[in-house]
Amino acid sequence: MPKSRRLFGAIVAGLALITMVGGPAEASHSWGGYHWARTANPFTLQLGDNVSSIWDAYLVTTSSDWSASSVLNTTIVAGRGGNTRRCAATSGRVEVCNTTYGDNGWLGIAQVWVSGSHISQGVVKMNDTYFNTATYNTAAWRNFVMCQEVGHTLGLHHQDENFDNANLGSCMDYTSNPSTNQHPNSHDYEELVSIYSHLDATMTVGSAVATAPAGSGNDASEWGTAIRTSGDGRPSLYVRTLGNGRALFTFVTWAS
Repeated sequence: MPKSRRLFGAIVAGLALITMVGGPAEASHSWGGYHWARTANPFTLQLGDNVSSIWDAYLVTTSSDWSASSVLNTTIVAGRGGNTRRCAATSGRVEVCNTTYGDNGWLGIAQVWVSGSHISQGVVKMNDTYFNTATYNTAAWRNFVMCQEVGHTLGLHHQDENFDNANLGSCMDYTSNPSTNQHPNSHDYEELVSIYSHLDATMTVGSAVATAPAGSGNDASEWGTAIRTSGDGRPSLYVRTLGNGRALFTFVTWAS
């Protein structure tokens, strides 16, 4: 069997274990154990600021929220994403962008590149095509989606993917009303401690590591294979194998 097919099979098998947990609040919401390699805790992850002024306050809130973790901090730095429509990834950090990505159905996406079990870079995109509308142009929706997409780049999956369940008070919980789901909750911080309970011999956070080029990534046709579906029947996670033990995951928050 070709190596790429073996890798894809291993990815799907690992994520199937997550899918089977089920329930309104998953006992573990790590996605496959993927994490940033680092040699000490707490480590600091840079968030590249490629967002417009209307998003700056929400990026600050998200950075502060996730920095409350005992095992990691995030810091906002000048963006290197270039053209915000493409929002190019930068090795060892996360680039955060916003623009009008089009009427493509998604509010926000997080794209995370992995090599083996380690995260090597990430991109977060906020789709102003929807956030410029009355429905989504609220502090609650902006905080919710920004917090969730950055959370994915840390190694977290969703706590719950059923929109009809009661809010869990976490931005990692799917909801149709994010009024009480704008920030992480204690379970998110506990899960980060579990994910980062060990140390690595090498570092990918803040490091220059080999990555594969990718397209703009704004359309589902570029995201590879859908491997997880949320409670409303729409795909919530895609994977594209990149060869040599590398893969690109795309997490999607869809508009209603």
